[in-house]
Amino acid sequence: MRLVKLLAMASALTVLMASVAMAGPVFDRIQKEKKIRVGIMTDSIPGAFYNEKGEWGGFDYDMATEVAKRMGVEIERVQVNNKTRIALVQSGQIDLSVSNMTHTRERDKSVDFSLTYFFDGQKILSKKGQFKSVKDMVGKKIATMQGTTSEVNVRRALKEAGDPNYETNVISYQKESECFQALQNGRVAGWSTDASILVGYAAKTPGQFELVGDFLSDEPYGMAMPQDDSALRDAVNAAIQDMWKDGTYKNIYNKWYGPGTPFEMPLAGQIEMWP
Repeated sequence: MRLVKLLAMASALTVLMASVAMAGPVFDRIQKEKKIRVGIMTDSIPGAFYNEKGEWGGFDYDMATEVAKRMGVEIERVQVNNKTRIALVQSGQIDLSVSNMTHTRERDKSVDFSLTYFFDGQKILSKKGQFKSVKDMVGKKIATMQGTTSEVNVRRALKEAGDPNYETNVISYQKESECFQALQNGRVAGWSTDASILVGYAAKTPGQFELVGDFLSDEPYGMAMPQDDSALRDAVNAAIQDMWKDGTYKNIYNKWYGPGTPFEMPLAGQIEMWP
């Protein structure tokens, strides 16, 4: 009986050692190469975008850069969009996606997420003075991004407002810039996505557009990464928390959303801190 117990313990120890040896393969590679590949958007103003000079920047851009710095590695920035940001993580082409992505339970089945690093909510943008609430937009076309939580939420909002054609009245586009263009050209009466994105695009033409009605949802953003790599997740979370603790987070936030900026939006939450 003693021999059986010893064999069982040895077997369990072997399994444990094997799991430890295999833990964190992505994090191990990042540390070995001293480089992290981060997916960042290119037309999500002011999250991450190219300005008039062709320079890449934005809140997510700065956050990703600072996370890499605090991990002690170089950053390789990779362009992503709403359709590719999860697929590239899953395929191993990027290690981290910092791309204004709402952390949902459904997405959590495909990738892991950091703690919430940005607090947003979904609204509708329309031409100034035309609408006051979602109910005023029943029967109107509303643009949104294909394959996003915004697409689901705005359909639900129109349905609850009594729109019998809530499915067909939501027009989905591939890019945020395409949504804004459709709104500018009058092909749609509104554009619905995260408020921070809407504020960014509205700032291009001051005084022409405004946010309509109440928030349609809460949108907690998380940084996406490969499943089951706790070492990577811990390193990213520690970097975010340290940025909040020493004031770097608020400096970056105020640079893009603070008082006096074109995208002014009060900070709506607080980073989760661990002792």
